[in-house]
Amino acid sequence: MFKKFNSKDDIHSRTNVKSSVQRGLKSKLIEQFPKLDHVIDEIIPKKGQLVVIKCTDRLSLYAMDNEVLFYQQFDDPFVPSLRLVHKFPEYFPSVKVDRGAIKFILSGANIMCPGLTSKGAALPDENFPAGTVVAIFAEGKETALAVGKLTMDTDEIKKVNKGMGIEVGTYLGDGLWSLELE
Repeated sequence: MFKKFNSKDDIHSRTNVKSSVQRGLKSKLIEQFPKLDHVIDEIIPKKGQLVVIKCTDRLSLYAMDNEVLFYQQFDDPFVPSLRLVHKFPEYFPSVKVDRGAIKFILSGANIMCPGLTSKGAALPDENFPAGTVVAIFAEGKETALAVGKLTMDTDEIKKVNKGMGIEVGTYLGDGLWSLELE
């Protein structure tokens, strides 16, 4: 999604979010990511000013203190930025890919099922349904290298082991990662 993102051409407007809308946004985030309940006020402080940045393709970036926290396209689920996942990794659902998938993910490729089921990779014991936003870690690495959305549930990925398992939204080094807000 952010492979060819150019802030000068793709950003159309910036608007401060009203505090009532900000409270509603917090509750939606907690509904989507229940573990965030403990740290949501640290991520989006009550006195902080959240900004929504409207971009091309009906993409909305939610930023605070010049750092993008989440993004959303149309009315899809919220997707945390990679920087936020690095700060709070234990609060987001996650999967692990094998070493062989790293170079492909860092060049913007989606993740195929064999990269999630092979030796070195790990899917959670709990079944995540298709459409779940997950942080993507790699074998032997401590921090996440991407964030994406499951295209099928994790039990199905284990069983079928073919096709695309995760649609990658943002990854290390893409346009969102290098976006500088003034």
